[in-house]
Amino acid sequence: MYAYNLSLVDVSGRFHTEVMPADAPTNRSSRTIRTILITGGTSGIGLAAAKSVLQSEGPWHVIVANRDATRAQSAVDELRKAARTGNTVESLSVDLASLAAVRSFAADLVSRAAAGTLPPFHAVVCNAGVQAGASMTTTEDGFESSFGVNHLAHFLLVEELRPVLAAPARVVVVASDTHDPAMKAGVPVPAWSTARELAHGTLGPLSSKDGAFVAGQRRYSTSKLANVFYTYELDRRLPDGVTANAFNPGLVPGTGLQRSAPAPVRIIAKHILPRMTWLVRRVMTPNVHTAEESGSALAYLATDPGLNATTGTYFDGRTPIPSSEESYDTAKAEELWTTSEALVQA
Repeated sequence: MYAYNLSLVDVSGRFHTEVMPADAPTNRSSRTIRTILITGGTSGIGLAAAKSVLQSEGPWHVIVANRDATRAQSAVDELRKAARTGNTVESLSVDLASLAAVRSFAADLVSRAAAGTLPPFHAVVCNAGVQAGASMTTTEDGFESSFGVNHLAHFLLVEELRPVLAAPARVVVVASDTHDPAMKAGVPVPAWSTARELAHGTLGPLSSKDGAFVAGQRRYSTSKLANVFYTYELDRRLPDGVTANAFNPGLVPGTGLQRSAPAPVRIIAKHILPRMTWLVRRVMTPNVHTAEESGSALAYLATDPGLNATTGTYFDGRTPIPSSEESYDTAKAEELWTTSEALVQA
C-alpha cells in the first residue's frame, strides 16, 4: 500500500507529492506543503509572524505581500536566513489602495494554484493596515484610506481567493482592541454610521466635535470594528471546514502604523515607546507587546492544527475573548457586507 506524502517541486515549477510507503514513519516530510499569505508581511507584526511560521514545523510556503518591492525583497532575504529547512518564502507586490491591483494580485494567485505552481492555500492573513494622520486621505478608488485599505481591500482579496480556499483553510483578520470602548485603548472609540458613509470618510454622531487628528484616529478604530463585523459575517458565509477568526495584537509600539501621524507622534511611536514598554504597561494598558510576541501569536492562529474547527472567534493574542458589544450586531455586519460587495464592483 502507498500513500501520498512528501511535497516536492519539479523542474517545471509545479508542486507535487512523492509516493511513499504508507507504513513509513510519520514526520514533517510526510506533510503536504501549504501556502500562507500575509499582507503587510515585510515589517512589524506581519514580518514577525512570517518569521515565526517559517521557523515552525511545516512545511510552509509563505507569501509576504507589500506595495514596496524593495522592502519586500529585503524582508525575504531576512526570512530565508531564518527559515527552517523545507519551508519557503517569496515576496509579491500589491497596492491595497487600488482595488484593481488587489483583483489582479488575487487572480494571479488563483491561476498559479490551479496550475499547481503554488501549493494549496492554508491561510490568508489580513494584516496590512493604515492609520490616518491629521488629514483625510483616499485610495485610488476614492475611498477613505483607513476603511479602503483596512477593510475593503481585504474583503475583495478574500472574495477573489474564495475559489482556492478549501478545508482546512482559514482566514485570520488582524483587528484591534481599539474597536471596543470597554478596553479604553487610548484611541477615540468607533463612530459607526453606514458602510457607504464610512467608505467616504463620514463617521457617526460621536465624531461631531472631532478635530482633524482625532477624526483620523477614530476612523482607524472604526475600521477595526469593521474588521470584526466582517470576520463574523465571513464566518457565517464560508463553507464547512474553512474558518475565519479575528486577532487583536494589543498595543505594539514601533511597527510603523503611525507613519502618517504628525511628526511628534511618529517620533514617540517609533523611537520612545518601544524603549518604554514597561512604563506603557503600567500607565496605559498591560496589553502591550513586542512585534515578535504578537507576531508569534498571529502565526499560531494561522497554523495551529488545534484551531482547525475554531471559527467566528475573536482572539486577544492566543486567548479567545468576547469582542465589543456592538460587534455582535448582525444587521450592521450584513449591511457592511452587502455594501462592500457593491463598492468593490463599482
